[in-house]
Amino acid sequence: MATQLGNGALAKAQALDDAYVMHTYGRLPVEFVSGSGAELVDSEGRVYLDFLGGIGCASLGHANRVVAAAVREQLDRVWQVGNYYHVEHRGELAKAISELLSTTTDERGHAVGSTGTIWKTFFANSGAEANEGALKVARRWGERTLEGASGIISARQSFHGRTLATLAATGQDVFHRSFGPFPEGFSSVPLNDLDALSAAVGMGGTCAVMLECVQGEGGVWSANPDYLRGVRALCDERGLMLIVDEVQTGFFRCGAPFSFQLAGIEPDIVSMAKGIADGFPMGAVAARAQVADLMAPGDHGSTFGGSALAAAAGLATVTELVRRDMGEHVIATGDYLAERLASLPHVTEVRGRGLMRGAQLDVPIATPLVEQGLGRGLVLNHIGDSILRFLPPLVVTREEIDTMAERLGELIGELA
Repeated sequence: MATQLGNGALAKAQALDDAYVMHTYGRLPVEFVSGSGAELVDSEGRVYLDFLGGIGCASLGHANRVVAAAVREQLDRVWQVGNYYHVEHRGELAKAISELLSTTTDERGHAVGSTGTIWKTFFANSGAEANEGALKVARRWGERTLEGASGIISARQSFHGRTLATLAATGQDVFHRSFGPFPEGFSSVPLNDLDALSAAVGMGGTCAVMLECVQGEGGVWSANPDYLRGVRALCDERGLMLIVDEVQTGFFRCGAPFSFQLAGIEPDIVSMAKGIADGFPMGAVAARAQVADLMAPGDHGSTFGGSALAAAAGLATVTELVRRDMGEHVIATGDYLAERLASLPHVTEVRGRGLMRGAQLDVPIATPLVEQGLGRGLVLNHIGDSILRFLPPLVVTREEIDTMAERLGELIGELA
């Protein structure tokens, strides 16, 4: 059904949401109906530059033609048959993911080689589901190799999802209110504090450490490369699984195929979602083959995970990201985005890697910046009242960054 521009479309959408949709989000007064690359168009025909990218999902940009063609072709074949059977494109996608996970890079993210590791993937529908799978794989490891150890240690300010288990692993109290009791066996320690982590591991009962290399929802805080190398060494020494949550940082978001590669480490388990299929709902958890093989039929499942439609979208996305050498574009464009953000008034720090950036403000105006940014044709995002988070489509151009920075700088000047 074609979308009619204007004619009260936004008012109708708002009324229906108010009446029939759970109010779990504070929605902004706009309804997007089309897009291309890093641009979005709303139901009134207004055009916006998108620097949120569907919360980091639109890796190849909105309505990418290659992905759309792959999904369109699959629509005329079969959508969903269930995981009792082999599914077209799923094996090819798992192989492509294994090759990306095995890539080695320099500290900037430029690919330099491969570890040769074989990874096996379970496909889900979201990042939270991917992290649930990661936790189960880790606990299976603890059961089989660590005398039943089941403890998971994460980092403060982390975010791993909104299911009860992934909330328990999330190191932010604000997400815990009202929803306890949570599953047992989870604790958190400060990020970049290897002594605190070592002390927590030393208390016994731990089977895994779970980290984000860049904490997106926590404020775009990066784990130090030396810290990550220390965590890898600690896990090796104690026989623990290292889980890296790449839901937001994966698929070239930080320049390298996956952000852990920037520290020169290799985890045991990796969760992913968001950019994997250019916004088509998909998540995945991968483990080194020796670890993955501990899982047997019946140990985990998903009705819709890895469907024919999702696999087609995912394979097209990953293939196109590699073909376009997207990592090199992200490294250069991400540096430019950081430079432009740092030049804006009242920005005191720019954090993150590649096209995952956080701009720290010295005035608490992040919320009105996001709200009023819509009037300037900007789709922005904030964390709290003094951090702006930027997750544009990876295809964003320098010219689009310039336009955004000019408009945002003017708006900061008016509100500060």
